[in-house]
Amino acid sequence: MRIALIHALRHSPPPIEAAFAALWPEPILMNLLDDSLSADLAREGRLTEAMTPRFLALARYAVETGAAAILFTCSAFGPCIDRVKQEFPQIPVLKPNEAMIEEAVQHGHRIGLLASFPATLVTMPAEFPPGVEVRPKLAEGALAALDAGDAERHDRLAAEAATELSDCDAIALAQFSLARARDAVAARTGKPVLTTPDSAVRKLRTLLA
Repeated sequence: MRIALIHALRHSPPPIEAAFAALWPEPILMNLLDDSLSADLAREGRLTEAMTPRFLALARYAVETGAAAILFTCSAFGPCIDRVKQEFPQIPVLKPNEAMIEEAVQHGHRIGLLASFPATLVTMPAEFPPGVEVRPKLAEGALAALDAGDAERHDRLAAEAATELSDCDAIALAQFSLARARDAVAARTGKPVLTTPDSAVRKLRTLLA
C-alpha cells in the first residue's frame, strides 16, 4: 500500500516518517515536497487563488502513481486541501491537523495551539469544532532556529512559549516540524501534548488497515 505525503516545509518528512516507523511501518511512503509553497505564503501573508491549483497538481500526481491515501503535512493550507478532498473523494485525503484535533478535544474544551509558522494560527483555529476554546500561541524564533540547524534551541523556544498555555486542558502542536518538541513541551507544562504525525498515522491506519 502506497501513501502519499505532501509537504510544504522541508522539516516535515522526518517526523511523519518516524511516526509511521513507530506506529505502522507496513505502508510504502511517497514524499512530495514543494517548499516554495510555504515561502510564497509567508511572502504574500495570505492564501492566494494560485495556490490551490498547485495542490491539485501534486495530488493528481500522487493519485496517478497509485496512492491509496494522501496526507498533507502543511497546516497553513486548509482551504487548498479541502479542494483536493472534493477532487478525490475515492481515497482518504487528510489535512495534517484533523486527526490531532479529533484526539485533542477528547481531553477537554480548552485547547492550546502552539505553532512556529505564523500563518498556521490564521487558518487552523477554524478547524476546531464549535464550543472548543482555542488558545493560539506562536513560538517565536523556533522555526528560524530549526532552519539554522539548531534543533535544541527550537525545542527550548517551543517549550518556553507553551508555558503560556499551561491552563489549557491539552496542547496541540500545530505543525509536523514541531513534533520533535513534544517531550520538552510536556515536561515544561505538565499537560497532555498531541502531535500531528502520530495522530495522523493512527487515523490512516484505522481507515486503511
